[in-house]
Formats: sequence, C-alpha cells, structure tokens
Amino acid sequence: MSVLNNWDQWKNFLGDRLNSAEEKGMDTGAVSNLAYEIGGYLADKVEAKNEQERVLADLWSVASPEEQHAIANMMVKLVKNNGSH
Repeated sequence: MSVLNNWDQWKNFLGDRLNSAEEKGMDTGAVSNLAYEIGGYLADKVEAKNEQERVLADLWSVASPEEQHAIANMMVKLVKNNGSH
C-alpha cells in the first residue's frame, strides 16, 4: 500500500521528512519553498488517492501562486507534529 492511499500515513510520511529536514538544519523558508514545489508537482503529476488529497488538488488548481504558498505552509504546519520522531 502506498502512503498516498491513506491520509494518516501520508501525514506521518510528510511529518517524518519534515522532522528529518529540520534536524539537518533546513530553515523554515527552505521548507516552505520545497513544500510549494512538491505541492505543484503532486497537483500536476499525481492522481489523488483519497478524498483529502482530492480536496487539496482542487484547491491548488484554483489558487493563485500566493494562495498555493499558503496551502503549502498550512500542510507543513499540519504535519509538523506527525511522524515517528
């Protein structure tokens, strides 16, 4: 099963990656920019696997670049306390 199939697994996966990046010294601005780039890639190239991902993809598709940055930043905040670290 892919982590994309289950919303909680996806949040934990992202949380693990975020925690790892922060432990290695990645600053908040870099994390935010990376989240924005990943959000764009997922919206353009990856089919949503669950309802939550569909909502995010739909919101991303109608958002301005500034709003997309806000969505990315909210996802970072959402997963910040997830993961196994």
